[in-house]
Amino acid sequence: MKKDQIALKVINHHAAGIDVGSREHFVAVGQGLEDVKSFGVYAEDLSSLAQWLIENKVTTVAMESTGAYWQNLFVELINNGLEVVLTNGKFTKNINRKKTDVLDCQWIQKMPSIGLLPSSFLPDHTTEKLRTLCRHRTNMI
Repeated sequence: MKKDQIALKVINHHAAGIDVGSREHFVAVGQGLEDVKSFGVYAEDLSSLAQWLIENKVTTVAMESTGAYWQNLFVELINNGLEVVLTNGKFTKNINRKKTDVLDCQWIQKMPSIGLLPSSFLPDHTTEKLRTLCRHRTNMI
């Protein structure tokens, strides 16, 4: 019996994937090793990361919402005019392979390229303020 391969068409050629970490972020703008670069987590590193993405003509960036490590990076990318797809880590798990930061960022890059990565809901500023007040009220009661 001949095994068939299913090829998925790339629908977003300008997508990047970021494996968010506490000490380092790995960024993939393509599937080759030369398309992966690591950056630190401080403000100047995040600025360099955003500029590198812009230089590589990236318009969409996908990343996991890992702890609180994604928040500063998210703000920096949005401020640089990039569309950010923030997703739950359960949607980016690739089960049948060895886990490395480089492979993770390449997998995260591949998912939005072929249109298979859902974005998490992020409330607007007003809703976020209201949610914080409601949570505070509940804690006080």
